[in-house]
Amino acid sequence: MTSGEAHRPRRVLVTGAAGLIGRAATGLLRSHGVRATALVLDDPGDLSVDRVVTGDAGDPVTVREALAGVDAVIHLAALPSPRHGTPLEVFGGNTRATFVVLEEAGRAGVNRAMIASSYSILGIAWATTRLHPAYYPIDEEIPLEITDPYALSKQADEATAQMMSRRHGMDIVAIRYPFVSNETRLSARLAATLADPGATAADSWAYLDVDDAAEAAWRAVTVPLRGFHTVFTAAPDTLAPYSTEELIAAYHPDTPLRRPIPGRQTPIDTTAATRLLGFTARAMTGLEERPLGPAAG
Repeated sequence: MTSGEAHRPRRVLVTGAAGLIGRAATGLLRSHGVRATALVLDDPGDLSVDRVVTGDAGDPVTVREALAGVDAVIHLAALPSPRHGTPLEVFGGNTRATFVVLEEAGRAGVNRAMIASSYSILGIAWATTRLHPAYYPIDEEIPLEITDPYALSKQADEATAQMMSRRHGMDIVAIRYPFVSNETRLSARLAATLADPGATAADSWAYLDVDDAAEAAWRAVTVPLRGFHTVFTAAPDTLAPYSTEELIAAYHPDTPLRRPIPGRQTPIDTTAATRLLGFTARAMTGLEERPLGPAAG
């Protein structure tokens, strides 16, 4: 529930600031006149920040240094898939970083934070066998089907954030991002989906523009709210030029619809993000709907 006046941070720590969302987030902070500290493994030398700390987000000493003068945290640092390390490196590294960043932030008196969770928390995107959502539209209450270390790390991250909210009285939002794209990534993803809609079926054909991802993060550390919250975000349309209900029938035939999903509307319910953060993403594909055809499925 929102209450009170908006939080206007003086300085924000952005972990993983050299990544796709991190660069967009630091640029957005600068446009709002907010100073930023970047915590990165290596300084690329071109970040839109006035302070850079290099080191591991899982190291308490490094994080304490990075938190100097900070009153809000955007935590993005993570290995982004189970393919980016061993299972232990992915799970252990991601969960350690989230614990350390939030624990040290709480001890430093920081009371606003956002962490990057993921659509992949469902367990479907990286599953070794073909899994299907329990229902559509997907929402924050959907059962998880986790079989990979990355999804498990996000489940643990959310549990850690909820605990830290209680432990330190922090207000924290975990944003479950779908596939996040810039123009290059979006073009490649569109081409893959057009060639085979099944290629992105595990992701429910969802996406989010990187600038929208940064805007959601900004709102997560500024809008009036209390406690811990988890929200899904996604663009309002899908990456496929087909009816969403036809796609679901073809690629997730046993998944029930809890309500109609008209046209090319994303099958992810983003009303919680709209209600809590006042955030609604933009449609970026400009595709016109056409018949799916008999080759699908």
